Amino acid sequence: MITGPIWSQKLRVEIAKAVLGNEHVIERLLVALLANGHILLEGMPGLAKTLLIKSLGSALGVHCDRIQFTPDLLPSDVVGTMIFQPNTGEFTAHRGPIFANLVLADEINRAPAKVQSALLEAMQEKQVTIGGKTHALPKPFFVMATQNPVEQEGTYALPEAQMDRFIFKLLVDYPSAEEETILMERWGQVTSQPELVAVSSGEELLELRKAVDRIYVSPEIKGYILNLVRATRALAVPLADGSRTLNFGGSPRACLALYQASRALAWLRGQDHVSPDLVQDVFPDALRHRVNLTYEAEAADLNAEKILRRIIAEVDVPTAGSKAA
Repeated sequence: MITGPIWSQKLRVEIAKAVLGNEHVIERLLVALLANGHILLEGMPGLAKTLLIKSLGSALGVHCDRIQFTPDLLPSDVVGTMIFQPNTGEFTAHRGPIFANLVLADEINRAPAKVQSALLEAMQEKQVTIGGKTHALPKPFFVMATQNPVEQEGTYALPEAQMDRFIFKLLVDYPSAEEETILMERWGQVTSQPELVAVSSGEELLELRKAVDRIYVSPEIKGYILNLVRATRALAVPLADGSRTLNFGGSPRACLALYQASRALAWLRGQDHVSPDLVQDVFPDALRHRVNLTYEAEAADLNAEKILRRIIAEVDVPTAGSKAA
């Protein structure tokens, strides 16, 4: 069977034909695919978030649909609706763009909560309900959403219940000066736009997930994951003076996300077990959207990144039992 580093490299090479840099983000996208999770990408306009996701779908060789979220979008525009057929006198289900392997929810925070919530059942149960009847979604199925962090007008904050369904929230930053120079030279003309070919498949991805499930996680590492997540909840408990850092910490989904993402990252890097450094590596990406700061914490110049780094520094790291005997 193909190894993690080989699978990762062939996808990275193909994606690099269209997208420069973003090595960390690309690795996390692959981890999410292997861990059967969804991704939320946040970054300023023009940072190739949409292009990156579309390029991943092309390289993976799966059916990809894009949904442009707008204020006038309706839930039926996402999942589908019942259509009357005059020739039979019956209503039949018309399937929406959610019926794809990779669903690109572009600028997801531009649609109101009723539209965002149309994704909840799909993201958790991998099914949708149309006209009282349940329809299974294709396998594999994953949602990759983008949002702009600065614009407030005409946007709607994602509900906490939906945020919790994303395995990672990834922050996309500006390219380096060298990368931006290459960008101008390589893609400064319309005729130079590259064409990507499929180097993997949905069937292969499903098989690779079985390999991820065989990655060993020791009891000590499981306890470490649990302690990290529960440390976020401890910060939501009021102190003697009534103050607290967080309104709420990570849910049980955070434990599951950290557990499976650590295994996927281990396989992707060619390791047969999960070590503490792998857990620490994915911890910020898996938890930054699952903690909610109080006004007092924000006034003290704290943010999710600082709090999560502090938790990593304070929680005891297991020194033994991280590898199978």
